[in-house]
Amino acid sequence: MVALPDLGTAEEAYRESSPTNSVICDSDVCKPDLIPNNNELTITTVCSFVNTDFNNRKEKNVENGVTKVESLFNGNSLESVKSVSSEDPESHPVKEKWHSVTLQVFIPFMLAGVGTIGAGIVLGNVENYEVFKEVKALYILVPALLGLKGNLDMCLASRLSTQANLGNMKCRAEVIKMIVGNIGLVQVQAIVAANIVSLFAVSVSALLHGKFVLEDAFLLAAASVMTATLSCFTLDFLLIGVIFLSFKLKLNPDNVATPLAASVGDVVSLVVLSTFATFLYKIHDSNTMILVAIIAGYLTLLLPFWVFIVIRNEYTKKILTTGWTPVLTALVISGSGGLVLDTAVDQFNGYEVFQPIINGIGGNLVSVQASRIATMLHQTSIRGVIPPHTKQFVAPWTALFRGVLPAKTARILIAMSIPGQMVYVFVADLIYNEGVSTLTPIFVLSYLAVGLIQIMLLLYTAHIMIHTMWRFKMDPDSGAIPYLTALGDLLGSSLLLAAFIFLRSINQEYSPIEKS
Repeated sequence: MVALPDLGTAEEAYRESSPTNSVICDSDVCKPDLIPNNNELTITTVCSFVNTDFNNRKEKNVENGVTKVESLFNGNSLESVKSVSSEDPESHPVKEKWHSVTLQVFIPFMLAGVGTIGAGIVLGNVENYEVFKEVKALYILVPALLGLKGNLDMCLASRLSTQANLGNMKCRAEVIKMIVGNIGLVQVQAIVAANIVSLFAVSVSALLHGKFVLEDAFLLAAASVMTATLSCFTLDFLLIGVIFLSFKLKLNPDNVATPLAASVGDVVSLVVLSTFATFLYKIHDSNTMILVAIIAGYLTLLLPFWVFIVIRNEYTKKILTTGWTPVLTALVISGSGGLVLDTAVDQFNGYEVFQPIINGIGGNLVSVQASRIATMLHQTSIRGVIPPHTKQFVAPWTALFRGVLPAKTARILIAMSIPGQMVYVFVADLIYNEGVSTLTPIFVLSYLAVGLIQIMLLLYTAHIMIHTMWRFKMDPDSGAIPYLTALGDLLGSSLLLAAFIFLRSINQEYSPIEKS
């Protein structure tokens, strides 16, 4: 119990409407027993209100005679005072050893790499399918659809990981409600966004190739919505199982769940998309009404059903109305990556093999960092207030290597990306070329260089973006990952294309074995 000086007339510090943020002040003391047990910093952080005129509070509500401060007139009036002697920002919460973080991230990261490699191999093979040859808009659809699936599932993983770390998964009834609401939310977002992204792909393809075929538009919309909903529904249950298993084994779900969300889902989504697209292509000329019926069924039956589930769920009803901007904006960014893919596959052999790998690795690693930073902020502060062990705006070196708490994880992820990229590239090349390696040293070095640039840009962007969202009282668990993974797709596709252009300019172009 720590005495607070100059507390004034405040009886209780702000507790956000979400059950995740709490530093409760009563009378003259802060009560660390009301703070999540797994967070040491909040117990050693003293809340003091300094030189504050509480008449300037913007919002108040009184409940049972207790005033709750909804927001402070001046964000600087809430200060966190460190009660430990060390000034090293990395000596504070949450105290995970570097080797523990590395091991917990590395194992699922490498397992997820199997899915990433599989996605590259599948994408390399489906280019020979008739539907991919005839309906070029599928190449624009692929990155956006994979990004959509990753955005939705990784946001679900991040939200549930935060709840697990905050100790809010002990009541079975609440856990079930939380799971049902999140699955319903993902299905709603998947149905709406899949139709939008298919429209985007058809429109851009028509502009690029100079023709528009209505039957192709119906094919893309039906294949897109079926792929998005089925892959998300399947992957959501896998992620929920991983989060609960991690929680039971006392592992940090932030380290484990998000890498699996992107890469495992990539290969599943590609297989499902190619299967549905191939089947629908065979009937899209003669039985167009079947495609129309599929789209109408999703929009008039399944969509209202899931909306009804979500709006009755306290954990997700707010996100249903406020969580669309990141998802839809991310679709546009990922769609731009699709334009790069559509351009590159016609010019460079083997590009489509490595594109899902560089995009998947970047998305996996930055999602780990985003989920961890979001959890740290939920545990140690209230929305609108940046805690003392981190900063909103910092130099790249400070954010990525040393200076603030998230830098500890950032440098681990950067170091991990190098061997991960090398293993994935060699394995993908061997599988694609049926056991024969065609890689050259200059190709590997070029690929590693653009991969390193991509992950460093993503991690630095994540630091600025998540802290800015928190400063403006937005929940980064639902808002940051869509932007970051979509940006990862665009950066990965563009930088990889730049590497292929560079290799061609020095006559070191990647040359896979021609398949009969």
